[in-house]
Amino acid sequence: MDFLRNLFSQTLGLGTQKERLLDSLTLEGVARYMLSERCRRVICLVGAGISTSAGIPDFRSPSTGLYANLQKYHLPYPEAIFEVGYFKKHPEPFFALAKELYPGQFKPTLCHYFIRLLKEKGLLLRCYTQNIDTLERVAGLEPEDLVEAHGTFHTSHCISPLCQQEYPLSWMKEKIFSEVTPKCEKCQSVVKPDIVFFGENLPARFFSCIQSDFLKVDLLIIMGTSLQVQPFASLIGKAPLSTPRLLINKEKTGQTDPFLGMMMGLGGGMDFDSKKAYRDVAWLGDCDQGCLALADLLGWKKELEDLVRKEHASINAQSESERPNPTTAASPSKSSPPTKEEARTMEGEKPQ
Repeated sequence: MDFLRNLFSQTLGLGTQKERLLDSLTLEGVARYMLSERCRRVICLVGAGISTSAGIPDFRSPSTGLYANLQKYHLPYPEAIFEVGYFKKHPEPFFALAKELYPGQFKPTLCHYFIRLLKEKGLLLRCYTQNIDTLERVAGLEPEDLVEAHGTFHTSHCISPLCQQEYPLSWMKEKIFSEVTPKCEKCQSVVKPDIVFFGENLPARFFSCIQSDFLKVDLLIIMGTSLQVQPFASLIGKAPLSTPRLLINKEKTGQTDPFLGMMMGLGGGMDFDSKKAYRDVAWLGDCDQGCLALADLLGWKKELEDLVRKEHASINAQSESERPNPTTAASPSKSSPPTKEEARTMEGEKPQ
């Protein structure tokens, strides 16, 4: 086994240098490291767990998760609602669900604003998100700050390979809320939001960014993800061997054998508890509370809480201003103003 380890280390260039950069494998140790000169570039890897406090269900929680509450759609199995083959034959369940979860109906969470604070402090290298709710953008991250690994609702395309006509967020929103299956105006094929279904390739930006980002990252913060979906889950193994990794999650995850993970192309697994543990820290609980605890240790707690209050008040005020006037609500010629996100899309902004 040692021979094989050495062979793979030499062949794959994995190296054996494992410098310990944390003075303790605790949240306090991570905070001290973040405040040091050694930590200048942070990558966040986030999943559905950072949006649950906004009212958006995650996927795999036994009773409250999305997959546990899809009976009304009469699917052959829960994951079918996000399978491209099933969608092409039966798009109706997806669009019914999309109406319930449509971006713009929820506010970003404290966790989203913690990531924004990392950006404002000059520490955020990139946020890789599995989420399609666009709350990272609403919280103030720009397209350049993001890798939306599983796509976005910002744009949609006709699924016909010969057409592929693009449609903006405003067009798709109108179709979804009219409970009409979106059909291409050119060829009448179904139009699908640019989110990644099972059976589809991830965006090219995902692969181009990881080539450079993970060579220079000083800290990985992993939040609200089960790390069960590949290739996103393999990102934890892309960082240099000395890079500390903080997990903020309801339960420990990502704990695969590092060597076997490398052999299978899944990266180095998390090691929180063994005698050899040297860089991985787990804070177990609600993601918002974990971010608040870390912000407190960093001396950012009040700044974070003030940011959340200010931004939520702004979103509330915008929502109030966009409510139709009772005297004009019945008029079919007038529609509510576009949201901030829709306005950006209509002006031509596209995911990078």
